[in-house]
Amino acid sequence: MTQTAKQLELPPIPDKRYFTIGEVSELCSVKPHVLRYWEQEFPQLKPVKRRGNRRYYKQQDIMLVRDIRELLYEQGFTISGARGQLKEKGKAMSVVPPGSASDSLKKIRRELEAIIELLN
Repeated sequence: MTQTAKQLELPPIPDKRYFTIGEVSELCSVKPHVLRYWEQEFPQLKPVKRRGNRRYYKQQDIMLVRDIRELLYEQGFTISGARGQLKEKGKAMSVVPPGSASDSLKKIRRELEAIIELLN
């Protein structure tokens, strides 16, 4: 079965900003104690902690948990192997081709600065 087919077995992620550890546990078919362990093993997984150290996960955190689950449970990687795979994936995603997002952001910033100058 392919990764997309495996992902289809998991419930869809609701359109919310934050999720509790219990909700993430259900959405990713992973027990809460496993999620807490993965936080220690994968530096990319850092949910927001609020009142009384309660964890709140974002949608991107849930996608990361699903990726980790896929690597460990479906593809059979060890923790260190999965960590290496995620690190490589992160490097590949961080390569920004010229003329892309960073250039667009610089252009938007210049335009906003010009607007502020006009308003003053």
